[in-house]
Amino acid sequence: MNSDAAYELIKICMTEAFMVAAPVVFTCLVVGVAVSLFQTVTSIQEQTLSFMPKLFAVGACLWLLSPWMLQKLGDLTVLFFQRIGEVAR
Repeated sequence: MNSDAAYELIKICMTEAFMVAAPVVFTCLVVGVAVSLFQTVTSIQEQTLSFMPKLFAVGACLWLLSPWMLQKLGDLTVLFFQRIGEVAR
């Protein structure tokens, strides 16, 4: 087994996973901070007020970015199957 090829595949997979997840996580972070700031300013401590905007924002982000995410993951799958022979040697 070629450990350098396996290491390279793992590095590529982790990088792509972070790139695909980053927009959704960043959206949730921004909406969460904005809602928390709004709750602090208005002294409203309703649980659904913190959950629902994040749910809608993440849903919209996934809906808008799903073609890009699927393209990135499809390219990663093709690359993975092309290089799997290098790891098996």
